[in-house]
Amino acid sequence: MKEKLITLREVSENLGILEKEVIDLAHKKKIPSYLIGGEFLRFPKEEIYQLRAKLQKEYNVSVQTPSIREKVSTFLYFNDFYILSFLVIAALLGIIVFT
Repeated sequence: MKEKLITLREVSENLGILEKEVIDLAHKKKIPSYLIGGEFLRFPKEEIYQLRAKLQKEYNVSVQTPSIREKVSTFLYFNDFYILSFLVIAALLGIIVFT
């Protein structure tokens, strides 16, 4: 039977910690993870569910939704390149259209 793998976002939501913290835990080998295609982190579902209680105690986290500030911070952390690219393209289009 194939092992079910879950995404970074699913692990983050399940454990109640930020995606950056999940990445740090994976790099420190505190949680099991696989690097798919040399780029995408995937996690074994059953092992993450088994580690959930231990990790929540270690990080003093109860399962809650992250605050808006944390959501915005995570969004900017993972999408800064796209936001910057959009601003540069918009500026260039503005220059082309209005000159």
